[in-house]
Amino acid sequence: MTYAREVPADTGSPDRARVPAPPEPATSTVSSLDDQLLGGTRALTMRQVAADLAVDLDLVRRYWQTLGLPRADADDHVLTADDAAALGHVLELVRDHGLEMSTVITLTRALGHTADRLALWEVEALVEDMASRYALDDVSARLLVLDRLSELAPILEAQLVYSWRRHLAAVAGRFAAEFAELHAPQTADRHALPLPRAVGFADMVSFTRVSAGLDYTDLSAFVQRFETAARDVVSAAGGRVVKTIGDAVLFVADDVATGADVALGLARAIGSEGITPPVRVSMVWGRVLSRFGDVFGPPVNLAARLADEARPSTVLVDETTADHLAGDPRYVLVREQPREVQGLGEIAPVLLRWSGDQDGSSGQSTSGARS
Repeated sequence: MTYAREVPADTGSPDRARVPAPPEPATSTVSSLDDQLLGGTRALTMRQVAADLAVDLDLVRRYWQTLGLPRADADDHVLTADDAAALGHVLELVRDHGLEMSTVITLTRALGHTADRLALWEVEALVEDMASRYALDDVSARLLVLDRLSELAPILEAQLVYSWRRHLAAVAGRFAAEFAELHAPQTADRHALPLPRAVGFADMVSFTRVSAGLDYTDLSAFVQRFETAARDVVSAAGGRVVKTIGDAVLFVADDVATGADVALGLARAIGSEGITPPVRVSMVWGRVLSRFGDVFGPPVNLAARLADEARPSTVLVDETTADHLAGDPRYVLVREQPREVQGLGEIAPVLLRWSGDQDGSSGQSTSGARS
């Protein structure tokens, strides 16, 4: 028998007053959800799938491992017909489209890593929603999410495909615009990193101290506010968030001015509301390598160091980046004293500000020019 749980009334949410008590984690519920998500029962073994596809057993094992799924023995019944079909489609990339197996492995790893993070992110967001709306403890909220996943999964799946298509189209559009003159004679160093990008960090001030006294609910809300605010600023200015690293955000932009707008926007917006601490921000223009959903190269390392050196709510750039911005009247650039930075030697930071902004920095400066 299922009983209704009495909770405080909430006029803004009619269903908050009475919510069905979360079910026990019945085997039948888990089994039904498993069948729905996996397209059937786990009736196949890796050995059977290898035989059906006429491939080596090690290939099936490697595919499974590359997706980041739990280890299984060759004769364990862990696979479904959909699993076999998915591996068959992957093999088509090699057989019919000529991709190298190493490339296919990279693509598979990208999917597995992204899907793992996405699934966990979505489930935790649902748990937080159920706990908040229905005044449930964490365990009860998780059981309620488990009970409702079967009805929510199709919507989440459709949104995943939609979002992926949109982002793939955006990447293709950026490539088309950036490399439209690719057939022109190339004079650049062929050993240089391939992508010119503005890259920067926004690092929250005093995160350890501020977060030390928070329980898990408040810490989750605190981190979410910071990440949401940062992503909103970056997207609105025309940049992209590469990743969040605890109390920091790594962003990129396709041109140096957009990078400057992103950096200044972050320095101005984050912390101004008094809810989250301010951030130290950096931005460097240079050539980077994009792999595994991340960016690599000397500009990334320099940007990380500059963020460490910046004062709260300010932006530091390097001299090369400042030279690219020097002719733009929207910005003010103020040379700071050179300093030694471990691993990079001496650097000469330049403070970046909007024209008209005053932050008390010493030294004279002129709009669009280095002081």
